[in-house]
Amino acid sequence: DRSLHRPEDGVVLPDGRLVVADQVSGLRLLDADGSGRPFGRFAEAGYRHSPPEIVSTINGVTLEPSGTHILGADVFRGGIYRVNVATEAVERVYQHPFGVNMARGDRRGGIWFTQSTRNGPEHGERDLFRSVDVPTPDGALYYLPPASDGKVRVAVPAVEGLLFANGLALDEVRGLIYVAETLGKRVLRFRMDTATGRVTDRTTVFEGAHPDNLELDPHHRLWIALPVSSEIAVLDLASGKAERVFSLLTPEKEKVIATIEARTKDGVSWLELFGPALWDPAPGAMTGMILSPRDGTVYVTGLGNALIRLPR
Repeated sequence: DRSLHRPEDGVVLPDGRLVVADQVSGLRLLDADGSGRPFGRFAEAGYRHSPPEIVSTINGVTLEPSGTHILGADVFRGGIYRVNVATEAVERVYQHPFGVNMARGDRRGGIWFTQSTRNGPEHGERDLFRSVDVPTPDGALYYLPPASDGKVRVAVPAVEGLLFANGLALDEVRGLIYVAETLGKRVLRFRMDTATGRVTDRTTVFEGAHPDNLELDPHHRLWIALPVSSEIAVLDLASGKAERVFSLLTPEKEKVIATIEARTKDGVSWLELFGPALWDPAPGAMTGMILSPRDGTVYVTGLGNALIRLPR
């Protein structure tokens, strides 16, 4: 019914329920017919979206490995929220000085998160899109150690100097972490140590487009949202081969993209081109995807007011 508010990301819970980001309430639980309700008591944890004075938005939404909690990251104001799936109690587990794009928990209880740029809470939205418009190498990957005996948790940088750090995915079986560097037009892979929060062996596994959210599936494939070209790519990590599995790209859009590429190469403003001409007939820029268990439905997420449902 077009009632969603910036459903940038989401998860399918173990019981099959669909939860997506919602700028107004934090998260929203959706029924099969598209109706729904707020999910989680975000106001009790300090989350508030009351523009123009306070502009917040839950951006990255991930399920912890146990399946009992959801992590939601505020890309404008820097809060990382942890939601109990059973009780819907919400706790702000960390407050970063800059916006947090996405946060993922590991099996040890640590949290890995991306800082797209140094956008403080006072002007989080404005400064975020300023960095999109003219790339600034102040993106970073951080590690937040597990909670320990009531000690204050302090995040430490694992990688700095990125051009708009965005989506991330963890492969704990192989000890790998994947990070989308949107304005660097690549996906980076690192070997990670969840005991120390350190990463090594930086490698580029995908390049040539503007990656956003990332999802790993059980078949060792990395799903990559490409919002500028309105596509979703799937990278077979064993072979290194990527293919587009969903696309709204047209010759008209390719002309707009060519102009964007030329401007970004010269460091010239391009953000006025980031509009419906790039993503129609999608409800907004396509920024991610939600993968249902057992190779079920794929939901395309974005910055509009609805999802796109892709049955498989």
